[in-house]
Amino acid sequence: MKGHVGFTHTSFSLGQLLAQALERLLRWQQLYRQRRQLASLSDDALHDLGLSRADTLQEVERPFWDDPLRK
Repeated sequence: MKGHVGFTHTSFSLGQLLAQALERLLRWQQLYRQRRQLASLSDDALHDLGLSRADTLQEVERPFWDDPLRK
C-alpha cells in the first residue's frame, strides 16, 4: 500500500522470556555473592589485588541489579 509503514515483529516464546528472566536472576545472584565476598576480604588481600577499602565499599554498595558488564 502506498504510504504504508511496515513494522517488523520479533517473536519471543514464553520459554525464551522465562529463560532470559532466569538468566538475569542468576546473574544478579552472582553479583550479590561476589560483592559480599569482596567485602569480606582482608585489607592485605585487597592490597594484593590493588584495591583500597574505599574502592571495595563503593562496589559493595552498588545494588545487585547494577551489572557493570551489561551495556
